[in-house]
Amino acid sequence: MSSGNILLILSDPDLRNMLEQGALRPAGFMVTAVANRATAEMVLKDSPPDLLILGDELLDSDGIELGGKLQERFPGLPIILVGNRPGEDALLRALKSGFVDYLVPPLRTADVVNAVQKGLEKKRKMAESLIQDLRRSQKVLQKRLASLESLQRVGRTVTSLLDLDSILTTVVDAAVELTGAEEGSLLLLDEATGELYMRAARNFQDDFVRKFRIPFKDSIAGQVMRTGKPIAINETTPQKIKTAYLVHTLIYYPLQVHGRVIGVLGVDNRQSGHPFLEDHMEMISTVADYGAIAIENARVYTRSEGERSKLETILTGVEDGVIVLDTEGRLVIANHTARSAFNLEGNHLIGKLAGDIFRHTDLLEVLDHRSPHSNRTEITLEDGRVFNTQATPITDVGLVVTMQDITQLKELDRIKSDFVHTVSHDLRSPLTAILGYVELLDRIGPLTDQQRDFVSRVQVSVHNITMLINDLLELGRIESGFDTHKEIVSLDNVIRLVAEECHNQVVDRRQEFILKIQERTPSILGNPVRIKQMVNQLVGNAIKYTPFEGKIVVQLHHEAGQLIFQVTDNGPGVPAPDQPYVFDKFFRGSNVAYDTSGTGLGLAIVKSIIENHQGRIWMESSKEGGTTFTVVLPVTDQEL
Repeated sequence: MSSGNILLILSDPDLRNMLEQGALRPAGFMVTAVANRATAEMVLKDSPPDLLILGDELLDSDGIELGGKLQERFPGLPIILVGNRPGEDALLRALKSGFVDYLVPPLRTADVVNAVQKGLEKKRKMAESLIQDLRRSQKVLQKRLASLESLQRVGRTVTSLLDLDSILTTVVDAAVELTGAEEGSLLLLDEATGELYMRAARNFQDDFVRKFRIPFKDSIAGQVMRTGKPIAINETTPQKIKTAYLVHTLIYYPLQVHGRVIGVLGVDNRQSGHPFLEDHMEMISTVADYGAIAIENARVYTRSEGERSKLETILTGVEDGVIVLDTEGRLVIANHTARSAFNLEGNHLIGKLAGDIFRHTDLLEVLDHRSPHSNRTEITLEDGRVFNTQATPITDVGLVVTMQDITQLKELDRIKSDFVHTVSHDLRSPLTAILGYVELLDRIGPLTDQQRDFVSRVQVSVHNITMLINDLLELGRIESGFDTHKEIVSLDNVIRLVAEECHNQVVDRRQEFILKIQERTPSILGNPVRIKQMVNQLVGNAIKYTPFEGKIVVQLHHEAGQLIFQVTDNGPGVPAPDQPYVFDKFFRGSNVAYDTSGTGLGLAIVKSIIENHQGRIWMESSKEGGTTFTVVLPVTDQEL
């Protein structure tokens, strides 16, 4: 019994009824019969039939033209044309439009049923053929997808490796497996001999690999390296084509990095003539690219690790402590001195945040250094050792902290300070006695002019020595940390007070004194006496060394949690050779007049005061003259 859904589009009702009731339904077909194109379009909207029988003359359209359009719309739909106008032209038009058969009345039932069955059979075969094509395409796509997934895995594996031997072995294995080749090899150039050798191989005998050598100039692999272009060979009989061994088929592909060929990746078949296709060449191309990138990464990594190891060896041998943090504050390097100082053990600390490793409060403050400038401070450990510590930010690296053990120097400095303090203290009494007796000389009798001059010189000398002793005692007290008391200090008020006190000096020397103080500057935590002493010393020096009718500028402003205090003059400046020593004790510039008063301790006292307040000071002076002293002090969150 036949089956199938048939759509009849016939304008002749008798013919339509005859085909539906007399031929198709008795044969077991489901039939839908319509008389015109418009009704047929409504039926076709729901679902296409299995076969269409179409009259060549319809009331509202040309049947052959309609059949052609329906073929475009429903590819594979078999259409049988029933023609009332037999002739070669109609038949030719029907065949061109893709009709499967052409029936001409009078129609016999058997002919109609036979034509319908043939049309349905043709459709079935077309459907089977299409399914087979789809299956073949699916297999090709699945194979292609599997190859791409394999390439992706190879890419992830190769690019994640940093060991050169592992990379080369993985690249060769991947090339062999993806192409189905019998053998694979990776050739590199021995620059000493000018020959190519096997750096990695698959399915070659070890002895052959060790002895394999071919000339660079007269070989296919050498040609690939010279030109940077791949070569594929597909031969039916094995040939020894400048490869040093017989092959049927072969692919050599260059490994290139930045336009430079660093090696050749090869696959071959020696036992069979299995050809290499275009897909194989694409796979080799991708594997070679992965391999070249990975090889270059491995070489760069090896070089960087070598440099890192060399640097670490140097830093390990250095007696100074070294700590390096990356830009995220994670530990990169801590040499043996730093580890010993802070009781660090094991290599598992590398990569951890500094706050999770170190517990020393002063060190953590140094490691939390945010300024783009270097920060220098002293750290005292629990065992009494003292380290001079400097934190230096380095762009794209992080923070480098160097630590010098100055315990012995601090002890020597303490002994020296104690000695100076003791001697200075003991000298005050005899000096006071000398000054007192000298002042009594004119009371026991008149003095000559020469005697008065000698007495005056003695008084000046005693006053200078007394000033020096007072400065030494002052410096000793500051360095010994006796002035530990600190309170909230408004630096802008201190600067204004000092300016008022120095007003008469400025007027006498007819100098221009400019005061630039930012409004609402925050306070600092400090010793008010020492802070005023520091400001007075810097402003007094500027007045002393600025010539008559010169210019002095005093500035104060707030920036990034710090107060920046600057004193600028247009005096003779400090010679470049003297500049590194201006804060040393007893140092006086080489261009200072011999009769200029001073002990050479003023700036040393200033520096000690600033350092005791966790601040910094530096000086800038040009060849043209003029000097600027800059003081940076941390602000406090507390309020007055």
